[in-house]
Amino acid sequence: MFNKILVALDSQESCDSLFEKARTLAQATQADLVLLSVLAPDGDAVLPLLSYPAMNPAIMGYPLTATDAVWDEYQRRYEAYKAKSLAMLTRYCDQAIAAGIQAKLSQETGEPGRVICDVAKAENADLIIVGSHGRKGLAEFLIGSVSSYVMHRAPCSVLVVHPKASSQTKPPESVLSPAC
Repeated sequence: MFNKILVALDSQESCDSLFEKARTLAQATQADLVLLSVLAPDGDAVLPLLSYPAMNPAIMGYPLTATDAVWDEYQRRYEAYKAKSLAMLTRYCDQAIAAGIQAKLSQETGEPGRVICDVAKAENADLIIVGSHGRKGLAEFLIGSVSSYVMHRAPCSVLVVHPKASSQTKPPESVLSPAC
């Protein structure tokens, strides 16, 4: 059914259930796994941002006149973000290999949706598994949705794993959509 499954893992949130779904599917179909983490330039919003002076405080970024101390702090936090992501990928890759699955990891930098689609094409993946933050409406419009981007531009089928719902609501179902 599947020969190669690309799993896009977000280092900011817990990906245990996403990885477990991918591992289970890979075992059932005897597929290889490619575990991918995409490092965004802003570090998934975990890096320090400053507001531009005399501008709207809601507009955040790095002024061109940032001091060496600001850049040093940014670099230190970005390296920690990168190391945390690589440690997560390595842990999941080791678990997959221990379960008898051929697996490799990839850590890339760039816009997550585009990178996921590019890696899927380069790896000749049959399926991409991505998580969803569950954003809808204005939040999705303003912040964007990686899973929506991937579903509409992927070179293969996409499985979107939705976040666990609270115990008061019915859990959403995963969506399997063919590539356009």
